[in-house]
Amino acid sequence: MAHVELSISEAFPTPGASSLQHGPTGFDNADGSGGVDGFTRWSETVSTAAEPCLLIDRDTVISAVSSSCCQLLGLGSPISVLGRPLLGSDLRLLDFTAARGDLTEQDVERIPPLLALHSGRLARGLLRVRCPDDEHADATVDAISTPVLTDGLVAGSLTFFSEV
Repeated sequence: MAHVELSISEAFPTPGASSLQHGPTGFDNADGSGGVDGFTRWSETVSTAAEPCLLIDRDTVISAVSSSCCQLLGLGSPISVLGRPLLGSDLRLLDFTAARGDLTEQDVERIPPLLALHSGRLARGLLRVRCPDDEHADATVDAISTPVLTDGLVAGSLTFFSEV
């Protein structure tokens, strides 16, 4: 007869002791003092991620971006876009018509990173991005965005991309 043993462990174990506890502002230190908030934690994660992902703050400023995201969206290097507005960067969004025109302001407000930021809800959609190296080439990407909360308020949005 088969024998199965199950055990429960912490989500974020630390060597030697369990020093992380989930608190109202993020992960508190062992002494109960406030630790790193979720937005800062995501910023560190996105900056080192292998997957194409992007973190913007509530003012739509790029707070973190992975190098694979920069390649996919034609943004240049991660260092060059940090602190720049998402729509003020080299990101060129196109419509899905045969003319491949720039998105209208109304359509731009509905792209997943901005929709998640303004609605406070999960957003998903396809984006057509003009590649800066070749004016006649573009990429279609699937974008999934979620709001990032700090103290119960939307502090930004986190988006993962996948080329279609």
